Amino acid sequence: MIIRFVLRALVAAAGLWIASRYIHGIEVGSVESLLAAAVLLGIVNAFIRPILIVLTLPFTLITLGLFLLVINAGMLELVALFLHGFKVHSFLAAVLGSIVVSVVSWIGSFFIDSATRQRA
Repeated sequence: MIIRFVLRALVAAAGLWIASRYIHGIEVGSVESLLAAAVLLGIVNAFIRPILIVLTLPFTLITLGLFLLVINAGMLELVALFLHGFKVHSFLAAVLGSIVVSVVSWIGSFFIDSATRQRA
């Protein structure tokens, strides 16, 4: 279980690194802040994001799920608020960055889950 969390944090770190390279408005100061941002993003997504999803369920249903982009962007900005060395300069950068991180995490989760299933 700890190994899966570490692997998912590394995949999230890769997503954050890709986002910082290709999206103007997302900056990562160092490798340490990148890894810390990935771990903090995992913690925020595990505890705060589900609460926000439940509270904003009507908006999510009305927008056919597009409001989840706003929630994901908010989680990215929340991490940037608490962590020095990781900056998100605009809401658009946060939305685009959350899309990049989500796609990379989705691909990484596919490989992590398939490797876990093969060992079981």
